[in-house]
Parts: sequence; C-alpha cells; structure tokens
Amino acid sequence: MSRVGKHPVKLSDGVTATLNGKVVTVKGKLGELSLDIRDDVTVEQKDKELVVAPKTKENRFTVAQWATTRALLASMVKGVSEGYKKEMELRGVGYKAAVQGKNLVLNVGYSHEIRFPIPDKITIATPTPTEIVVTGADKQRVGQVAADIRSYRPPEPYKGKGIRYKGEYVALKEGKKK
Repeated sequence: MSRVGKHPVKLSDGVTATLNGKVVTVKGKLGELSLDIRDDVTVEQKDKELVVAPKTKENRFTVAQWATTRALLASMVKGVSEGYKKEMELRGVGYKAAVQGKNLVLNVGYSHEIRFPIPDKITIATPTPTEIVVTGADKQRVGQVAADIRSYRPPEPYKGKGIRYKGEYVALKEGKKK
C-alpha cells in the first residue's frame, strides 16, 4: 500500500484548487498549473486539503498512480506558492552567460555564442557572468530548461570545464602519464 498517497496535500495560504471533471487546477501568487487525473484515482477537496484515493488497491499500477498523482499535486501546490529554482555555474576560461532580451547568451568555448530562447513562464537570471539561475512554478519545466542549458557544454571529466549544477560533484579522471 502507498505510504505517500495516504497523506493529503495541504493547500497553503493564497493557493486555491478547483476540480473540473478529470482536471485539477491550482492557482497561486506565482501562476496557475493544471493536471489531468488518470481514471485509476480520484481526487476530492476537503477544507484546505486535496485527498487522493485509488479506485482499487489490488492493482500495483493503480497504487503507483495513486502516489504519483499525490506527489504531482504537492509539487504543483509548492510551485504556485514558493516556486522552484535551479542554480548552475560555468567553469572554464572565458565561459560566461548573459541575458539579452528574451535570450540567454552563452559563451562556452565554441567559435560562436549560443542563443537560448527563454521559454514562457520561466525566468532566467545571471547574477554574475558565471552563474545562471532558472526559476519558475512548474518543477518539471524548470528542470528541463536547466538540463537543456547544461546540454550545450556538460562538465568534462579531465579538467571539469563546462556547465554544472551548483554543488554538483564531477569526478575528475587522471590525465596522461609521462
């Protein structure tokens, strides 16, 4: 039985949820997110909580969807109230990033600069030329945008140059021996 799915999702102050058939919409100060609910689970709103329940507990897939749905709803509630943030850093000589209008401009060792268009509902900031901060309400989109930026120059294992998440450990390999 699911240990995650049993717990109700508490709606924090300023967050409202509306159930419209199989769609749950959560609104808060940072925006609005919606989720299509599978047929295997049901969602009910009681007071300031969302309660997720499976239609049957005999099928393992249904129990898994129960917990997944609850976790997605909890992420939505946190996203519209607090938001999500991914911090990245650039390591390498001459590596720098800057926001110019609706684009993130990356100079990461190629002969040309890379222009990454900033998606809607996502904010990208560069507090210093070697730091990138991606913020937004949708946890999945924030992580995907950060992964897309990182994919232009992932950290290489010999000198550690590249774009990495803040706090990420890159195991360096030993170079050539004489």
